[in-house]
Amino acid sequence: MNKTLHIALSGLNAIDSPGPGVPVARGLREASGFDFKIIGLAYENLEPGIYMPGIADKVFIMPYPSEGIAALKERWEYILSVSKPDVVIPNYDAELLPYIRLNQWLKEKGVASFLPTEEQFEERQKYRLTEFGEKYNIPVPESHSVNNLSELAEKGKHLGYPLVVKGKFYEAGIARSPQEAEDWFLKISHKWGFPIIVQKYIKGEEFNVAGLGDGNGETIAAVAMRKQYITDKGKAWGGITVTDPRIMELTRHFVTKTQWRGPFELELMKDARGDFHVMEINPRMPAWIYLAVAAGQNIPLATTQLAHGEEVKPMPSYEPGIMFIRYSWDLITHVSSFQEFSMKGER
Repeated sequence: MNKTLHIALSGLNAIDSPGPGVPVARGLREASGFDFKIIGLAYENLEPGIYMPGIADKVFIMPYPSEGIAALKERWEYILSVSKPDVVIPNYDAELLPYIRLNQWLKEKGVASFLPTEEQFEERQKYRLTEFGEKYNIPVPESHSVNNLSELAEKGKHLGYPLVVKGKFYEAGIARSPQEAEDWFLKISHKWGFPIIVQKYIKGEEFNVAGLGDGNGETIAAVAMRKQYITDKGKAWGGITVTDPRIMELTRHFVTKTQWRGPFELELMKDARGDFHVMEINPRMPAWIYLAVAAGQNIPLATTQLAHGEEVKPMPSYEPGIMFIRYSWDLITHVSSFQEFSMKGER
């Protein structure tokens, strides 16, 4: 990779529930010996990554994924008329399926990506997690999808309390009673729609793995961290890299059995007996991906290289004991920058 590459990426909302875009851009910016230009793809005109110095060279407003593939394609036709992205890295669950389905069209336009297949994306959905675990012999908590309050009550009796109530894309809450379960059901369904997932509660210690599969069963990268500080939204606000052969074995098993293609995150729970359970499988890089970069595995760079058709060998071990602590920072910019982006839809 010896030329300047233009990388389009989303996830610029560095807020209380941050997207991965800013840390992905940081990882690419800091890759020694490479020259990247970053094209930001934003859904809101107040996403901090739009205005943060050193993150994006250019930013475009994008239609919401709910507007459909036609709207996404139309916006990309405009983007391609004024810029020349080489690679696109979508960083939100909700936009991945449209990008997977638009992949061939973008490839014909010269925009590469490295994404899971549609089958891989669909079968690891939260509401199919029990079936997924049985198919690939992966330990997962019992999960069910529900679409109304009577189904919720039925599954609540079956699973017992406490239980976890989750949205199909984001957000989750622990319900300790049928009333709390109903409250979470109404709150999350109003925001994210259906189905709602109810999951058996497992008490324990939370771990996450950020990784990258080559699509042929090889684990290119994998970094594990233990959550040290968790927000009320369940987001890691602090963590530390750890090495545990059981976590790596479970991760490699997942990649080998599913032939996973692209970046991913495994959300794990270690129970009182020391056994690990896969709580969720996210089909993209996590918001804490910069910790993996700092620990010695630049997953954003490797993803870009694979998308560009380069051979990438499995990375060596990473450094344990590296911490991240997320913090809030007042970003100062002039209103003219905000007005420019709001009016033109690009900056």
